Amino acid sequence: MTDALKSTRSDGPKGTICLVPSMLTTISLFSGFYAIISAINGFFFHAAVALIISAVFDGLDGRVARMTGTTSLFGKEYDSLCDLVAFGVAPAIITYLWTLVNYGRYGGLAAFLFVATTALRLARFNIQDSGSNKNFTGLPCPAAAGFIATTILFCNFMGISASSMGLVMLAVVYALSYLMVSSVPYLSFKKPEISRTRKFQGLVGMVLLIMVIASQPEVTLFVMAVLYIFSGPYIALYRLLAKCRKKEGLAERKSSLFRP
Repeated sequence: MTDALKSTRSDGPKGTICLVPSMLTTISLFSGFYAIISAINGFFFHAAVALIISAVFDGLDGRVARMTGTTSLFGKEYDSLCDLVAFGVAPAIITYLWTLVNYGRYGGLAAFLFVATTALRLARFNIQDSGSNKNFTGLPCPAAAGFIATTILFCNFMGISASSMGLVMLAVVYALSYLMVSSVPYLSFKKPEISRTRKFQGLVGMVLLIMVIASQPEVTLFVMAVLYIFSGPYIALYRLLAKCRKKEGLAERKSSLFRP
């Protein structure tokens, strides 16, 4: 195989259809940039909504690329650069202007830590073989940004002031930063395995989920974000306990062999 053929296959197919996932990625980037502008102008509700929209389009671009067979190295790198802005810089600035600004340099360092860990998480994700693992290693940065966005929406809905959330958000930013660069496993919904017999049940479940979210989005989205954040440590703890039980079982079997 010649080098020309190798480069063609690695870069993906060339054609106008490649513009579709790239446009979706650009919309995600624009939403993240709009969130920054909204936060600077003091419209934190609009900034939070823009972050959620950015996460939606970020999830769509990869699926469209896989469905149309237009995945490419350019698309992967472009997506990562856009994710750094939309899910690293944007939520850090929003959180800083919303409440961390009251803590001076400590608030600024916390916001910078969020940006730095987002960059590290994206760099690690790019060098990993995503096809060999069905789970994410560490908290995905769109989920971390989504948690910050849903927290702002929830506080706005419940009438909780930003000043009263200062210490809470400071701890949240540090916790999210750690989870993004940790080895805690998180479920990936990029390639859900649904059998043909359960596709109808899955469709019904999606309709019910949309109804639940639409009933009170400020609350339901926040609850879903909390559940996903804690699902990673729960899975890690469950696997750790399973390994400990397995080791104990092997130790008991070995000891029973030497008993008279």
